[in-house]
Amino acid sequence: MNIHPIEAESYRILHERVDLSRWQPGARDVVARVIHASADVEYAESMVIGSHAVVHGIEVLRAGGPVITDVEMVRAGITGTIETRCYLGEATATEDLTRSAAAMRLAAEEHPRGAMFVIGCAPTALFELLRLADEGVVHPAVIVGMPVGFVGAAESKQALREHRLSHIGISNVGEKGGSAVAAAVVNALGRFVHV
Repeated sequence: MNIHPIEAESYRILHERVDLSRWQPGARDVVARVIHASADVEYAESMVIGSHAVVHGIEVLRAGGPVITDVEMVRAGITGTIETRCYLGEATATEDLTRSAAAMRLAAEEHPRGAMFVIGCAPTALFELLRLADEGVVHPAVIVGMPVGFVGAAESKQALREHRLSHIGISNVGEKGGSAVAAAVVNALGRFVHV
């Protein structure tokens, strides 16, 4: 794989500033990619990666499995040949459901088993995905839960960490997150596909 000199220099600086040795291989690559994408070294301490998340994520990508995003910005940030799908444009908000949550319902109906769900914007999408999993509507292979914001973001990620599916979850503690870091997780896993 050809790495641009700017990216190589970025990683050199990152490794000078941050000790990632506590992370297992694979998870370490995910954390480094998130830090690289955000220039925020706090992710070295705040990331939480489930015991099966990295392996399952690589398996989904190797198999060409579905990768579902909550918003187009996450989808746009995922690079390479990874096929992605976002249902936000097809979803309609209701009195009880945000548009992002409604999009997760649509995605779950179309991909009930084995998809990677990548949430980088909407806490309501993550809450809805977990609810749908509890109801047996959807059985995700991996959940990347990194929504951002002051309302519900930290709480939705905590819900993922406390959920029975936490072993396939990749998230972080706190309000930080966003499209760039959610996409960075998938891009890090994608680098293992052709190894």
